[in-house]
Amino acid sequence: MSIMTGGEALVAGLAEHGVDTIFGIPGTHNLSAYAALAKYGITHISPRHEQGAAYAADGFARTTGRPGIVLTTTGPAILNAAAAAAQAYSDSVPVLFISPGLPLRHPGRGNGMLHEVKDQSAAMASLVAYSHRVTSVEEIPLAVAQAFAAMSTGRPRPVHLEIPLDLLDESAEVVLVKPVSAGVLNPPADAVAAAGAALSAAERPLLIIGGGASRASAQVKAIAEALGAPVLATANGKGTLPEDHALSIGAGLQHRAVLDAIDDSDCVLAIGTELAPSDWWNGVPEFTGKLIRIDVDATSVNTNAVPALGLVGDSAAVLEALLAGLDGTKNDGSGRAASWRERFQADAQAEGGPWLEIVAGIAEALPWDAIVAADSSMACYYGALSNLPLYRPNAFLYPSGAGTLGYGLPAGIGAKVANPDVPVLVLQGDGGIMFTVAELAMAAELRLALPIVVVDNGGYGEIRNEMADRNEPVHAVALGRPDFVALARSLGCEAAHLESAADLPRAIKAALDGDRPTVLHLREQSRASEAML
Repeated sequence: MSIMTGGEALVAGLAEHGVDTIFGIPGTHNLSAYAALAKYGITHISPRHEQGAAYAADGFARTTGRPGIVLTTTGPAILNAAAAAAQAYSDSVPVLFISPGLPLRHPGRGNGMLHEVKDQSAAMASLVAYSHRVTSVEEIPLAVAQAFAAMSTGRPRPVHLEIPLDLLDESAEVVLVKPVSAGVLNPPADAVAAAGAALSAAERPLLIIGGGASRASAQVKAIAEALGAPVLATANGKGTLPEDHALSIGAGLQHRAVLDAIDDSDCVLAIGTELAPSDWWNGVPEFTGKLIRIDVDATSVNTNAVPALGLVGDSAAVLEALLAGLDGTKNDGSGRAASWRERFQADAQAEGGPWLEIVAGIAEALPWDAIVAADSSMACYYGALSNLPLYRPNAFLYPSGAGTLGYGLPAGIGAKVANPDVPVLVLQGDGGIMFTVAELAMAAELRLALPIVVVDNGGYGEIRNEMADRNEPVHAVALGRPDFVALARSLGCEAAHLESAADLPRAIKAALDGDRPTVLHLREQSRASEAML
């Protein structure tokens, strides 16, 4: 037991849970916490906007499996991070959002205090797993421990912790709370046996892997090989089975070939995916009694598609149990996988045509262990998702579900901070990068060797095309032609405009060896780009 301020109790509680990095911006109401960071050996990363802090924490969390930490001040500051909180919830990413709140004895209907909002905690509670407002200094370490327990048990979701600003400077006797080791959740043995029997009997099995399978890469590979089952991946499952594996069909579920492969299969094993409509652009298919689902979240097992068999548990543990119960027979699925991969790639190349040269240039330059932080842009979801092969879990950081713009740059920064020896590349559209372009300054300050490829079509190309396809007036989508090279250099980055995608491999390789971020700007040749000249 030690006497601490609320600010120190917060930081000490975070350090007790292994936190070594925080993304945030200091403000009048959180200075007591900032005063304690150095004492507990926690590195602080300074973004230029709280949304950037939160996306960076998201990228940090996805690539490490550890919660990312965001520390803001009150009111507008934490609300600036709200879009990123919604994205983390949508993609099941453990991010802890911490902010001061109004004082314990603040008038219930307000009095115009600095940064006052009506109900900050309620606003965040609508976006994250839960928002908790502590009521004493003594409670702070417990609240931190509970947040970490929630984020490490079951489906990972973001949490918001609010500490009344008067408590941050108040002192009390504090007892730190040690981390709780959560047990691995397993389904009943009879359910595993039934699923194993169905998989063993299947002649044309198929796997669909999502973000929930990313920590079970070895087990996914083992069961695919044991069953001879071709493998499809969602955006968040991309790379969990290396995409050069003989059983990999590809990533991205929006293609006609995917629906045909499902129709052709007699048993589909879905691992760690909610089968979300945001992945299935043409609608979630009918699985007609042949679906087996593994998910750590019991509510997700029946969401979007009701399975014939549902197994609630940790993906790695459930797959290990299934492997132990298979009857030993093995289909040779490589021929089926090759056939479906050929059809899948034809669909992907037709859809991603305008971006194929760009994607090929990126692929040529990237080492096998690279991470790509992408945005909700045409170059990413039409181009890279299904056409850029990646080879490691959590290699494709992408804002599925909520689909926020501006994610790629700060997420890539967070990934590079967490994995300094791993090659990381950012892929952005010209519209999306403007949401968080100030974070080029954060990357430059950190001296990150980070190539940032900006694919420019003159504005919001997707929305321009949708307006035209609806035979409605096309307006409010052209964003001019900012000088991204000059902008990047003004913020401390290297930068170059590339005349051709053929220049990308050399430029990316140089950027990966650089001593600061490098913005590589090139214009795409597409329907949208030509219309917005």
